[in-house]
Amino acid sequence: MSDQNPYEKLGVSEEASFDEIQDARNRLFEQYGGDTKRLEVIEAAYDAILMDRLRMRQEGKIKVPERIRFPELRVQSLPKESPTPREQSPAWLQLMLDQPTPADVLLPGAWYLGLSAITVFYPATGDQVLQLALVVGVAASIYFLNRKEGKFGRAVLFTLVSLIIGLIAGGLIASLVIPQISFITSNQFSTVLTFILLWLVCSFLR
Repeated sequence: MSDQNPYEKLGVSEEASFDEIQDARNRLFEQYGGDTKRLEVIEAAYDAILMDRLRMRQEGKIKVPERIRFPELRVQSLPKESPTPREQSPAWLQLMLDQPTPADVLLPGAWYLGLSAITVFYPATGDQVLQLALVVGVAASIYFLNRKEGKFGRAVLFTLVSLIIGLIAGGLIASLVIPQISFITSNQFSTVLTFILLWLVCSFLR
């Protein structure tokens, strides 16, 4: 079989169409499904025929259908990315958003979870403790934001905006929720909500 040319190995003539070549290859694959060496010979013959047809196409001797994939084009076509365009977010949003690592999310989360626990479980009369917890939370947010980009002013700005929004939103929501909850005061609720917002900001912004 080694003395045969690729066409003879597949059992087709040199004038065979691509469909006939493909059918012959598939038929031989089914026939010798358990013979690895024979399958390698068949595949090599098939590739050799395609290369021969490609050469003939380049010389203008034949026209090859576009659906035919030649061996050297198979490897090249794999790494190509999908041409489907992706929607891009605005540039200003890309500059603000971060793709945090698990550590960037979990470490601040542990801090704010601890501060929230102190806030909720400390006696309701301890407003000084709430204030101290807020100070610690603000400092932690500035630290985590500043270590990402090294922009202290930006870190302070994001933190202060988050603090204001958190306290205002917490106060408004607390007026609706707290009457139905007995174990937490409005100040505690506002502080916990502020901690959640600070955690989101220092984790997912930069």
